[in-house]
Amino acid sequence: MDQKNVSTTTTCARCGTTRPGLPLTWTCSVENGRRVYFCDDCARRHLRSIESRLDSAWW
Repeated sequence: MDQKNVSTTTTCARCGTTRPGLPLTWTCSVENGRRVYFCDDCARRHLRSIESRLDSAWW
């Protein structure tokens, strides 16, 4: 499969917002062995929890 022809959509694990590609300003976290992304708004709202490395289930 040619990687150049694959379009990617990223979805915020908290609010469900979607954006084409992989937005540079979004936050990425690995939870339970799975990579999840959070949009700018959700990342700002939960910054202290993210910095404390709490799983998103706690916030």
